[in-house]
Amino acid sequence: MARKPRRRQTKKVTLHDVARHAGVSHITVSRVINSDPWVKSETRDRVTASLEALRYVPNLDARSLVSAEPLRIGFVYAAPTAPYIDSLLVGTLAQARKLGCQVIVKNCLEAGAERQVISELVRDGARGLILPAPLCDFDETLAAMADARLPSVLVGSGRPAPGFSAVSIDDFAAAREMTRYLLSLGHKHIAFISGHPEQTVSAQRLLGYLQAMAESGLKVSADLVVQGFYTYRSGLEAAELLLARTNVTAIFAANDEMAAAAIAVAHRQGLDVPGDMTIVGFDDTPLATMITPHLTTVRRPISEMAYRSVAILTEDIENGRSNARKPARRELLKHTLLPRGSSGPLRLKD
Repeated sequence: MARKPRRRQTKKVTLHDVARHAGVSHITVSRVINSDPWVKSETRDRVTASLEALRYVPNLDARSLVSAEPLRIGFVYAAPTAPYIDSLLVGTLAQARKLGCQVIVKNCLEAGAERQVISELVRDGARGLILPAPLCDFDETLAAMADARLPSVLVGSGRPAPGFSAVSIDDFAAAREMTRYLLSLGHKHIAFISGHPEQTVSAQRLLGYLQAMAESGLKVSADLVVQGFYTYRSGLEAAELLLARTNVTAIFAANDEMAAAAIAVAHRQGLDVPGDMTIVGFDDTPLATMITPHLTTVRRPISEMAYRSVAILTEDIENGRSNARKPARRELLKHTLLPRGSSGPLRLKD
């Protein structure tokens, strides 16, 4: 009796098979499958060729990375009232869900608690961390991270520490652009409310303002720059001081909360904004369009910053697993200047 031919058993091609064939991580393969627009074209082409060569058939498990050892990443914040934190966290959760990662959220509100919080994250299985400003600017946090040897992405730092991947905008260039915009409206007496001195973006925004003023041949006297702390109250105090001792026609506040406070002070003193006084901010938080007039400001692409932070972190974790060490990366995303109702041309007095 003739034997029946044995049915040839074919092994199902996995994400890991495609990743090995293309010379990338399995998360990069997943990003290509999910049409991630941030994947480089040459990488996309290489992965696509491997998918076709291996005749990979996607399924729900592969698309969600559930079958490929889900990653846990930590999100640690130290400024719960900062408006951008909510937007950054929402974007982080959305991108992590897309890549099949789990996010562990921790606060670090007490000084000196950095090591304890990081230890808890390691104990809970976090393989890497996302650190928004201002936490990513603190020496204690960076030292704790170095000791923990966890891949990390610093978000929103004006001067990222060496050895850490980072995502931000060019705060210096954005502040210089805003100051140039005010100068183009005819303003020369432009004051600046600076941000918290312990945050590196504060220095970058101040330097951008000073650079634009210097390029226009304008001298910035000491009374034109007032210290703020990124809070509404500090904006009130700074604006009251500026209007009492200077003849400024424009105020550039280092964030939207302080700019909104400056508008409130101007209204309280009977000044029209922007008729008598132009006031602008930075960040484009929801507050910018909740006040009257709507605030001219600089938009930071918070959702994109979150998106890129998760993508970079997962790649760094994967590179660490395969011993494919790569240098830390810094990505600068594009900012946008948004002219709105709080800014206008200099009105000459009769």
